[in-house]
Amino acid sequence: MVMTDLDSYKQQLKEFYGSRTTYDHEEGTRHPLEAKILLEFVPLHSGQKILDVATGTGLLAIPAAEKVGSQGYVIGIDMTPGMLHQARLKIAAAKLQNIELIEADAEYLNFSDSSFDVVFCCEAIVLFPDILTILQKWYRFLKTGGFVAFTCPPETAYMASLQQSVCARVLGVSLLHILEPLGTPEKCRNLLIQAGFRDIEIKIEPSGRYRPLRDKELSEIAININFKGNSLLSKLSQEQLNQLQVEYKAEIEKLATDQGIWEDTTKFFVRARK
Repeated sequence: MVMTDLDSYKQQLKEFYGSRTTYDHEEGTRHPLEAKILLEFVPLHSGQKILDVATGTGLLAIPAAEKVGSQGYVIGIDMTPGMLHQARLKIAAAKLQNIELIEADAEYLNFSDSSFDVVFCCEAIVLFPDILTILQKWYRFLKTGGFVAFTCPPETAYMASLQQSVCARVLGVSLLHILEPLGTPEKCRNLLIQAGFRDIEIKIEPSGRYRPLRDKELSEIAININFKGNSLLSKLSQEQLNQLQVEYKAEIEKLATDQGIWEDTTKFFVRARK
């Protein structure tokens, strides 16, 4: 079976997230805080049924299960076995019976229409190859009046603009960065409207951090993920990959201060109703 660029991209996603065995406590991480903010952005009630897409280590799914209580139910989906293992350990420790984890590619998983009161996706919606299609699928999964809620960064965060300009200079073509489709409040709003949603609310939480210079390599896996496995990437020579590294590092070094490199980690918190 021939592996496509999309297959390769998804395999690299699994490897990238599977290697993060301390995801909840990574240096400078805001993962637990952002899951908490997103959870509190939606009014949850006892007895509701919740879908948490790309549940990871269960940072949102576990407190959601506690909120909906024994009459409610939470399904968490993720395609990374290592992260689901971390989630299962936490679920066992919390002695929760109303949460189910499914190892699957959420793009291909189907539920009956009007199955859920809320669909959450914390951190991961930008990773989907076709965001409009996945939003339309979630719309179908939701009951009328139900909520979708997700987080996404602005298109300027995480050095995205710099990565794009360096790639354009080295490759001679502009590639769509992973942060662009949802990279402004207007883009978020437009995609949600196209998918059929209403009552759209977007909350912007500014944040940033200094990172050490050694952290800022543009590795091959980072390039592939940040440009969603664009078919041009599979045709890059080792010389081009090396040139990307050299030019990116040179640009990063121009931004370095005594404290390190400032990285924008601002997030949009987005919710809408069916």
